[in-house]
Amino acid sequence: MKIRYAAKTDVGMKRTHNEDYFSLIEDEQLFIVADGMGGHASGEVASKLAAETVGDFYQRTKDEDATWPYKMDRSLSYIENRLVCGIKLANYKIYDAACRDMRFKGMGTTIVTSLVSGDKIYVAHVGDSRCYRVRGGAVEQITRDHSLLEDYKEAKPDMTEEEQRNFPHKNVITRALGMRDSVQVDIKPHQIVDGDIYLMCSDGLSGMVEDQEILRVVTNAKSLERAVAELVDMANRAGGTDNITTLIMQCVAN
Repeated sequence: MKIRYAAKTDVGMKRTHNEDYFSLIEDEQLFIVADGMGGHASGEVASKLAAETVGDFYQRTKDEDATWPYKMDRSLSYIENRLVCGIKLANYKIYDAACRDMRFKGMGTTIVTSLVSGDKIYVAHVGDSRCYRVRGGAVEQITRDHSLLEDYKEAKPDMTEEEQRNFPHKNVITRALGMRDSVQVDIKPHQIVDGDIYLMCSDGLSGMVEDQEILRVVTNAKSLERAVAELVDMANRAGGTDNITTLIMQCVAN
């Protein structure tokens, strides 16, 4: 599977510094978006540390046990175990850094990752950074936010869209890297169809731009570079209340 991609990150209209971070490991076809949180510059530290730790883990485990120091989860494939372990290690490193240095106390980050292997894409995430799939003229969110709003929606299935928009704690996340010494990582494989487009983003985009607008831009843009630039501009025009990061991948059969 040939992968074309483009990414852009922006500080937004209200923040003074950018706590988002994106990265890719081309040899592994692994893409990462992280959205840091914490006072002062610690959010920047957490998001960068998360991405770099996962990247370092993949470099180190090319020819050795790729699950150490964590146990193999027998319900997951080797590919899934490797990605989950990298994210768990990132969680511990962020937590440990926050415990050791008072400047970083309380720092954390969300993370969403996509790894392409053969004709499958493995999407793993913690928090409310998202992955969407555009296929056949439709857009679908294929990650579930780890947030109070999502928990409330599960408890109240008949919740209206207006109630969701007005939910007072919709930006409160229930899971992030660095909050505890361990973390639960959600991971799911998806079959790739020729022409699929996958979009990963921080909530600075998804919180400001409706899904159908994302679909319109991704479908009509003349290039992936134009698409990410237009999406960032749209989020800023809508208020740009947070940092904005988007990474788009297009999968084409060789």
